[in-house]
Formats: sequence, structure tokens, C-alpha cells
Amino acid sequence: MIEQPKFKLYFLHPKFWLTWLGVIFLYSVSWLPYRLQIAMGKGLGRLLMKALPRRVAIARRNLALAFPDKPADEIERLVKKNLENTGIAYFEVGIAWWWPNWRIKRKLHVHGEENLRDAQKDGKGVLMLLFHFLSLEVHARLHGFVEPAVGLYRPHNNAVMEYLQTKGRARSNKYMIQRRDVKGMVNAIKNGEIAGYLPDQDYGRRRVVFAPFFAVPDASTTTGTMLFANHKNCNVIVSRCVRREDGTGYDVFYEPKLINFPVGDDLKDATLINQLVEQAVLKAPEQYLWVHRRFKTRPQEDMPSYYS
Repeated sequence: MIEQPKFKLYFLHPKFWLTWLGVIFLYSVSWLPYRLQIAMGKGLGRLLMKALPRRVAIARRNLALAFPDKPADEIERLVKKNLENTGIAYFEVGIAWWWPNWRIKRKLHVHGEENLRDAQKDGKGVLMLLFHFLSLEVHARLHGFVEPAVGLYRPHNNAVMEYLQTKGRARSNKYMIQRRDVKGMVNAIKNGEIAGYLPDQDYGRRRVVFAPFFAVPDASTTTGTMLFANHKNCNVIVSRCVRREDGTGYDVFYEPKLINFPVGDDLKDATLINQLVEQAVLKAPEQYLWVHRRFKTRPQEDMPSYYS
């Protein structure tokens, strides 16, 4: 378990001054009207298309791999929309970390809370599968108003950002667990907690199987989901968060708990997880994190890269 962070005078060291300038800017902008922040985010996203050509190329390649039947102009439209949403995600960090409860709760629209309550019956812990949508920071904050949870956490390399990130993400939730602390995650589930887990990125070759994901037949997929889901006190559900295009907030969904999962075959179980990710992504493909090299790890090291 990660303890609540404490401010240190070390954070004022000159090497962090540029970080603080960015933080002060983001904090100041967070007080602007929501729709203005969304518009600024879209503008930032269009700048990112020019400033980060490598990330744009990765998004374009991922979309082409995932949707080979889409024409090139449709892929380009999705790339543009995705980068605009990436820009919006920058400003959503300020919304998630610093908006007061009264302001952010007005943006919350909950669907399927009864599914979450059903998964909690008889004191069961809940492994809540979250996916890398660009509104993930907001998703974590909003979920805390339904019921505070715990989650796996990757420390930030920058000490100031580590302080702010840890403090911001725990604002309406309970506590966070180091991502390699398997025992801590298992204990949380054992104790009946809601534990957030993200199974949809390429984590390399360790503890993975290569399962179909969209049109790619061999996406590196973690088996960590099954490690936690196997606990006798665990139910598994999916939660997703979609930003409304009309500027009225965010829809947070809780899907029915998974039945007869896992089945004990890692490939079959991982394939099911990837199918759940697909179903969520298809609801709002422009809001998914396509700039991540999701297909970078091949089953054999000497196989050609999908990104060559």
C-alpha cells in the first residue's frame, strides 16, 4: 500500500521549476469553464499532430491493424479525432485532480450501478477491469463517488509529479498498490475491496499469452487478470467511462459480472478479455489510447515488427 504523500522542501529544487510552471498553468486552466477546456484540448491535439509525428504514426498504424477494412480516409478521420481527444485528456488531468467535489459530481452519469452491487454481494471483492480510455483519470475520480476503490499504481519518475499524481488519484478513492505488489492486490480482493486493474496494454513477454485483439491474431496479453480473478472471494466486472460529445459530462458504465471466468485456459481467458476491450472501444473508438504501441511484442523475437 502506498502511503498518502507528504510535501517535501526538496520539491522546490530548481530542477523542478519547469514542472511547477506546467502544474501552475494546468491548475489555473482547470478553473476555466468546462466547454472552454474541451475546446482548448482539441486545439492542443491538433498541435500534437504536428509536434509528435511518431505518435501520430503509431496511432495510424494501430487503427489500420485493428480495422483493416476501413478505408484510408476513415482511418485519417479517426487519427485526427483521437489526437484531439489526447489533447483533451491533458486538461482532464486538472479536472480529475483539482476540481472540487460539487463541480465534478455534476458531470457524473452512472449506468449499471446495480451490477456493481450484485458483484459485491456476500462480501465479495471485485476485480474491476478498466481500459485505457483517454478519460481514465476522470474515470478514477468519478468512480470514487459511487464507491471508493483501490488500484494498481506505477510510480512517476519525476518526484513532484509522483507527489501530485498520488495525491490526485487518491482524492476520492482509498489507496493505491505498487503494480508489482501482487500480494497487496490479492489481499485487497480478499478483504472485499473494489480493485481496479488495466489488462489492455502490451506488457512485454513476461506472464503473457498471445491472443487475438481486433484483427491482430497475436497481441501480447497479460495473464495477471486471471491471477487475481482466480481468488475464491473475487467477482470480475468491466467499468468504462465515455466523455459525452455534447459537453454534459461523462457516462460511467458498470457491466454485469463475468460468469464462469476464468475457465483455466489462459489463451481462452485472455481472448475473452480482449473481446471485452473490443466491445468497449467500439462504443467510442476515438477516445481510446491508440498512441500506445499495443502490438510491439511479437510471439518470436525474430519476427518482423508491426511498426516497421
